[in-house]
Amino acid sequence: MAVTPDLSRAVWRKSRRSGGNGACVEMAAVGDVIAVRDSKNAEGPVMVLALSGWRAFVGGVRAGAFEAAG
Repeated sequence: MAVTPDLSRAVWRKSRRSGGNGACVEMAAVGDVIAVRDSKNAEGPVMVLALSGWRAFVGGVRAGAFEAAG
C-alpha cells in the first residue's frame, strides 16, 4: 500500500534553467521519496517517486531518452 508523504514542510525547487513563463515543474525531496508538481498549480496533484525512480528518470533525461514536447 502506498503512503502519501507529508508535504506540508516540503521545500520546493525549480531548475535554474527554467524559463520565466510558468511552464515548469518543481521537485522536493521528502524523506526517501521525490515529490514533483506543476509550478502553475502548487495546490494541484503531486507525483511521488521512489528515489531510485527519480534517479532513473533524471538519467534518462540526461541521456536524451525523451523527446521534447511541441
